[in-house]
Amino acid sequence: MTPTREQILAASAGWVAVVLNVIPGLGAGYLYQRRWKAYWITSALATAWFVAGAVLAQSADATAEAQNQLVGLIGLLLLAAVTATEAGLAVKRVRGNG
Repeated sequence: MTPTREQILAASAGWVAVVLNVIPGLGAGYLYQRRWKAYWITSALATAWFVAGAVLAQSADATAEAQNQLVGLIGLLLLAAVTATEAGLAVKRVRGNG
C-alpha cells in the first residue's frame, strides 16, 4: 500500500526540512518532504531572481555592483526563510499541532 501525501509529510522531520531549505536553500527541504509542486515553484522563483539580477546588472556601473550583489543575496535569503518557515508549518499542520 502506497502512503498518501499527508502520511509522507507527517512522517518527515520538520526540522530537517527547515534546515535543508535554509542551508543549501532553493527548496531542498521540499525534496526531502516529496513536495514537488512547492519545489518547482521555489526553483522558478530563484531562477527568476537570478535572471532579473543578471539583466539589471548589464547596465549597471561598477559602483552599483556591490549593491546589486547585496540585493540579490537578501532576496535569496528571504526566499530561504519563507520556504523554511512554510516547510515547518506544513508538517505541524498535517500532524494536527497547528
